Amino acid sequence: MAVTLSLHTAKPFSTNQPFSFPCSSTKYPTKIYHFHNQSFIARIPFSSFRNNNNPLPEADYPVPLEQQPVNEFKALSDSFPFSWASGDLVEYCSRLFATGLAFSLFVGLPVNLFGSAGPVPEPLKPFLGAVSGGIIVVTLAVVRMYLGWAYVGNRLLSGTVEYEETGWYDGQIWVKTPEVLARDRLLGSFSVKPVLSRLKNTLVVLATSLLVCVLVFVNIETGPKASYIPSEEAGGRSVPGVYNDESARSFEPAAFCGGEPADP
Repeated sequence: MAVTLSLHTAKPFSTNQPFSFPCSSTKYPTKIYHFHNQSFIARIPFSSFRNNNNPLPEADYPVPLEQQPVNEFKALSDSFPFSWASGDLVEYCSRLFATGLAFSLFVGLPVNLFGSAGPVPEPLKPFLGAVSGGIIVVTLAVVRMYLGWAYVGNRLLSGTVEYEETGWYDGQIWVKTPEVLARDRLLGSFSVKPVLSRLKNTLVVLATSLLVCVLVFVNIETGPKASYIPSEEAGGRSVPGVYNDESARSFEPAAFCGGEPADP
């Protein structure tokens, strides 16, 4: 029997087209995209991590299901507000902006307008206070997301798993097998680290915005004070727009000439 081998000319590879390679399950292939502008974070299908699709030697996996790093990552990705950080970049920024704007309009601005004891001399001060409050709230939310993702990332990238069998008093440590360690580090490197990098950049932008608001507020506060300096000759009791040296000299010439005041 003759065997015929046929060769086909390979098509040139384009960086704009995705290519896939088979994993443990042909139903859910893993796709790798090559693009220049990264607007989203790639996700690995969780179905490929199941025992029926990925035959890893996890029969002796002693860690409870809810404490396994893979399941912790899945729960974090689906929870509020941690799922914001792993989604689309435009959606992530719009949600943060909507959160800060809602707090500034419905909480910060009314407090700054009606919470002061006297009249507000500068109309820009309540606006800056409301914007600063919204930035602080968004910063707290981003810090909370960063701590959660950092915890899960450390659990995935670590070679061991600390878990509790029935409570805090019986903590155990399980050394990951090479297959489980490779799987967890793949997930941590390509799904968790980009999220942490995005959150770090967000914190830098928020800190810069808050610093700008503080500098503008300080300039507004120091502006009216620098425009008027009390006169030392009046003993620091002069009133702006009322006291004048020429008018005082016309009424009390002896006080300015060094003579004794005249007897009434």
